[in-house]
Amino acid sequence: MPQTDPARLTADLIRCPSVTPEEGGALVLLEQLLSAAGFDCQRVDRGDVSNLFARWGAKGHARTFGFNGHTDVVPLGDEAAWTMPPFGAEEKDGYMYGRGATDMKSGVAAFAAAAIDFVKDTPPDGAIILTITGDEEGDAVDGTTALLDHMDQTGEQMTVCLVGEPTCPNEMGEMIKIGRRGSLTAWFTVTGVQGHSAYPHRANNPLNAMARLMDRLASHELDQGTEHFDASTLAVVTIDTGNPATNVIPAQTKSTVNIRFNDAHSGASLTDWLQAEADKVAAEFGVEIGLKIQISGESFITPPGALSDLVSAAVEAETGRKPELSTTGGTSDARFVKNHCPVVEFGLVGKTMHQVDERVEVAQIHQLKSIYTRILRDFFA
Repeated sequence: MPQTDPARLTADLIRCPSVTPEEGGALVLLEQLLSAAGFDCQRVDRGDVSNLFARWGAKGHARTFGFNGHTDVVPLGDEAAWTMPPFGAEEKDGYMYGRGATDMKSGVAAFAAAAIDFVKDTPPDGAIILTITGDEEGDAVDGTTALLDHMDQTGEQMTVCLVGEPTCPNEMGEMIKIGRRGSLTAWFTVTGVQGHSAYPHRANNPLNAMARLMDRLASHELDQGTEHFDASTLAVVTIDTGNPATNVIPAQTKSTVNIRFNDAHSGASLTDWLQAEADKVAAEFGVEIGLKIQISGESFITPPGALSDLVSAAVEAETGRKPELSTTGGTSDARFVKNHCPVVEFGLVGKTMHQVDERVEVAQIHQLKSIYTRILRDFFA
């Protein structure tokens, strides 16, 4: 029987202009393809976000392998800077170009093609679930979380899950993600007393307090790393005052800090620390300091074991390279899936994701399908 071409499917998906939160036709295409292959498909849209749930096999089976991914993409940036049409999926020198080529329409195409051909050629004793969202690049409030809520409400359960994000820095097969750092953003507002810059004793300059606070935070060593994680990082990403006058001490200034933290911390413990530091500086300078926190995700780890061994063996068999088990990088939807079942991430080389002229090596799309197929075969063996 003819096999599903993951490169052709990648091209079809790239041609869907699915910039978050637009669905762009990508999930419609996948639903048609999966339904024709015998998958039970349901749209799980919530808010302005489109999501797709697809299952082959009996509901509630004790052996259920899950794939997770997204079809939404980031904006184009400067479209004039693209040398290839951003939604054209054109090929040149062995690469396919287009927004989402790497992150991560090729990953979705590879696991969808692998799942379709696997159940067609060797129907397994078990089930396969695909959860595909249109809101990974956005706020991620109504994407994978909506799919997991739907599964909880309907009694669906994955035994394990693989997220198909690009995980390899330079070479195909070199890295599997077994966890991710947490992410926290803090917004500070320091309010003092406005005045004339020639008479600073009659004012209370909030910038002095902000400079002290930012220095205290940026100079602090959060930790030196843990068994599976590098050291946590804190970055001051902006300080904004908006004061065009050189003879006026402003009344207020604002700043933003982003922390990527390992399993030595939690969002709550870091929030407490940030508040305590702000309170110390506020008391020292006699100003008011407001603090707003957003925790995008807690750090998590899927300890090395059966799932990482399964994926590692398949990667090594298909690429000849033994992958590193890593927790580097930013956040992904694995941070939500980990509350449902054990999860790891493996995908293509991510060098050009989010860049102008984003592109993927066509041969690697086929290789990724082969890896995913081997994972399914070994899981259900």
